[in-house]
Amino acid sequence: MHSLTINLKTPAIDDRPVFITGNFCEWALAIETLQLQQQRPGEYTLELPIDESWPPVLEYKYYRGGEGSLELDEQGEPTPNRSIPRETVHVTDEVPYWQWNGLSVNPAFMPIEEVRYIDYPGSDQPRRVQIVLPYDYESSGRVYPVLYLNDGQNLIGEGQGFGSWLTEVRLAQLASRQHHGVIIVAVDHSGADRLADYTVEAVRPGFGKGRTYLDFLVNVLKPMIDSNFRTLADAVNTGIGGSSLGGLISIWAGLLYPDVFGKWLVFSPSLWISPGIYARAAQQLLQPYTRVYLYGGEAESKSMKANLNRLRANLRCRADACAFLHIAIDPAGLHEERCWSAELPRAIDWLFFNPADETRQEQATQQPANSS
Repeated sequence: MHSLTINLKTPAIDDRPVFITGNFCEWALAIETLQLQQQRPGEYTLELPIDESWPPVLEYKYYRGGEGSLELDEQGEPTPNRSIPRETVHVTDEVPYWQWNGLSVNPAFMPIEEVRYIDYPGSDQPRRVQIVLPYDYESSGRVYPVLYLNDGQNLIGEGQGFGSWLTEVRLAQLASRQHHGVIIVAVDHSGADRLADYTVEAVRPGFGKGRTYLDFLVNVLKPMIDSNFRTLADAVNTGIGGSSLGGLISIWAGLLYPDVFGKWLVFSPSLWISPGIYARAAQQLLQPYTRVYLYGGEAESKSMKANLNRLRANLRCRADACAFLHIAIDPAGLHEERCWSAELPRAIDWLFFNPADETRQEQATQQPANSS
């Protein structure tokens, strides 16, 4: 007989008790001796006596409270059974998220959604804007940073055509970690003129109307958001983001309006379509408050990783403020909403809830807020 020490880490804040079950107990639930004990917030432990009557390979899972509350992975999906040899004496596991009565998120954490239609310069078609507020917005009294996201048609709900980032679900997941304190503003593209809206350089016919789109964001949409919602309106607390062409125009937004957009969320940007962006990046010294999150998948194209690294090399910062950039390369990542959806919580966490920025954020929250 020997003792197995189990250590579990979970960033999700949850009052439900944590148990382990497996083939050693015929997957029974709510066995008192299989309840892990909390050592500190997010950390649990259990000592299990094991003898030769146990299976040679121990298969197991964690759950909270009871049936329908199993562990979930980073994508919010059920995990396969864990397994270790019976002889193991110590194991450390991590659970990113948990089911809630069979659901992938606690429905009480789902954000509040509003839809508005805003007049777009030079067009008789107003632009749809979906505003996603923290679930406790009405009761918190807090003021919030804002993240503007492009390609709104593919960010919320089922999406259109290519799928969805499931932004509202990802925010509910982050709420389980108390990292939901950000307002998302999802801006639709124009449909047939998407290529024009999201490109600054007129390298092909029909391209190059990105400055008009960015002027709409900065001088029409942002003032409306700041006057109607409790926002932290400065660049330190304002982000811009998107994927593919939406990621490309986000880079241009950060370069052209550094005093407006201090956080860039850039997924799989179409850098190949904008050859001048590298020189522009190299010519500009980023503000000390700038934060850039770059993501791409090696399975997207042969050039994605190389292009991201080239962009990273060209982005410039002050010598004493160069912890401004994070780059994530997924070896299996594809050019699709499913991958961007999975990356979204990590990007929001790094951009808006980075421990290194806590002091700066606290100072910012002390300023007068825009409210209504």
